[in-house]
Amino acid sequence: MNAAQTRKYRGKNKAPKWTKPDDGMVSVMVLPLAVTDPADLARLENLFGAMWSLKRAVQRDAQSKVDAYWAAYHERDEHGAKAVRQRLGLSREALERCAYKHLEAAGHLKHHASKALAMHMADEVWNGVQRHLFADATGNRHGRPKTGRWHDFTRIPGRARSHTAERKWETFRLVGSLHGHAMAYTGGGQHEMMQPHRMPTPDAPTGTVPTGTLTAAGKPGTRKATRWDHTGPLAVVFAGGPDGKRGDLVLPVRIPQGAGQWARAEHFLANPGRWHKVDLVRRRKASAPGGWTYEAHLMILGPGYASPAVRTMRQKSATLDRIGGVDGNVSNLSVVSFPASLDGAAGTPASSETVLTDDERNRLEQEAKKRRGRARALERSRRSTNTAQYGLSKRQAARADRRTAAGLKPKTIAVPGGARDARTDGVPKQAFRRDRLSVNYRDLRARQAVAAASAAEHRRHRARTLARQIIAAHGPVLTVEDCDIRTWYRLWGKRLSQTTPGLLISALDRECQAAGGRLVRASTWSTALSQHCLCGERVHKTLRDREHKCIACGLTGKRDLVSAALAAFVRLTDVDDPKTAHLDTTASRHAQITYAEGLEEALSESTTPCQNAPRGAGRVAVPRQRETSAHRTAERRDRATPDEPRPVRDHAGAPGTRTACSPQLTLW
Repeated sequence: MNAAQTRKYRGKNKAPKWTKPDDGMVSVMVLPLAVTDPADLARLENLFGAMWSLKRAVQRDAQSKVDAYWAAYHERDEHGAKAVRQRLGLSREALERCAYKHLEAAGHLKHHASKALAMHMADEVWNGVQRHLFADATGNRHGRPKTGRWHDFTRIPGRARSHTAERKWETFRLVGSLHGHAMAYTGGGQHEMMQPHRMPTPDAPTGTVPTGTLTAAGKPGTRKATRWDHTGPLAVVFAGGPDGKRGDLVLPVRIPQGAGQWARAEHFLANPGRWHKVDLVRRRKASAPGGWTYEAHLMILGPGYASPAVRTMRQKSATLDRIGGVDGNVSNLSVVSFPASLDGAAGTPASSETVLTDDERNRLEQEAKKRRGRARALERSRRSTNTAQYGLSKRQAARADRRTAAGLKPKTIAVPGGARDARTDGVPKQAFRRDRLSVNYRDLRARQAVAAASAAEHRRHRARTLARQIIAAHGPVLTVEDCDIRTWYRLWGKRLSQTTPGLLISALDRECQAAGGRLVRASTWSTALSQHCLCGERVHKTLRDREHKCIACGLTGKRDLVSAALAAFVRLTDVDDPKTAHLDTTASRHAQITYAEGLEEALSESTTPCQNAPRGAGRVAVPRQRETSAHRTAERRDRATPDEPRPVRDHAGAPGTRTACSPQLTLW
């Protein structure tokens, strides 16, 4: 082989590796797409259809490979698991090659999807396979990867733009500028921004633009203008598949309007150098053409937006020299804080209780009533469309028997009310996914999904608001018991979603970090805060006992507030290990003596105007227990997610020696 035929390799890149600034911090802004042109809407639907077909094919390949991997246990024992994975092609690169083969084999897909999109879709499938093959830090694995459903396919991941080469976006790219968008929809800055319902598609730039170089003749060089030179209204551009014949797909962008939205838009859109990548997302909306509305999720390099009021609040919270404890409960969240020096001249104890107000309870009851109505309507629609799969109810059967006995003509039952036709073991003879669904059923299901997304966003907003109120009153240094919220859901059911204790604690954790503090988690086994008093005495209480009464020191107060006060005096040998927590009874007793009546007042009711407690505040839901017959008294927009799996945190609580047990007190 001569030198001309020798294959050359590029070799290792000698340039320094590019890293994300700000410690890799990224944030996402949702940009609604104004897709009103029927042709653009059809292209967008075809793009999602093509990517769904491609993802389903790669998922099926991954399922087969995973099944073969677990079946080859003899080969794994003999040659090792890595060798088996290499033989089967269980790797990111192998799944990407599978996606390329499917894209080449199905010629029609190349009219809509590109090779870069196929690669990133295969990477998304590999993330699920990886969580199944390899255990996390707690030793748990995710289940076998499955093929998803069409209505659950809502996101097409884009590829990050090159931050070393100019103008290199291989998938979806954002063109235009915020200034040009404002000038286009404010009449050149003469009136407030008015974005019409039918936003026009920005025209492609025409003419020539200078290149900044000189030609061989010494004249300024020019080139033809392209979409890269567009400085007008913002738009998302996709070049289409390699075999596409209809040019670029240009989708106008609608930026959020309203009070405080312009500052947020400037934070995300004013500097194009921070734009990282664009994902295309769709969500159900019954009133939209085709039943879907489309969004572009723009990821930027850097932290998210915080309003001036929130930044001021966080700065003031960082200066509060206080220590606090949090008691997460089924129906409320209790917080108690003290000055860090435990000096009476430095301040007084403060307490807060976040519970549902009467207005919130009424709103939740109305939403639950609407939700039950939608569920009944969906069930009636399914039964009326699939009458052969359901039997008659007792009342309908009795009526049919009476008509037969009277010699009357049998009456057709439009909506059978009986049980579904099933086998002897209770399994339906026809799977629910095989049922025929009417257009009204699909429309009602879409409206139900929109209502559920709206309620979820309201819960997140409430959690953020309450977390900021707590941080502003008690500071960003807090301690909470390390509880597994999933256990609460097994005891109290879905009604626990009304108070969302886990969501509140997660929001509180984020706000503590944003204010420069930390929410430390302590093991419930080594502290047992609900079974202790500030004096160090162990006070046994059942779950139904909501009042704390210590016979040793005479301290009385609400059970949750006393537990929160004790959490402020939890110390950890390793702050990252909840199992190293122990209760410092010396400090808690010192605080009890120092604050005396002020502490009694803080433990009897909330001292901060965080929320007005409704009637019956302080009571908590109690699950059904074996030794009692009392009833259970439970109280009561899609966003882009990172490609990386969320870390799974192990909840501390293994049985062991209780280090917080103090000797009994004999004399005060």
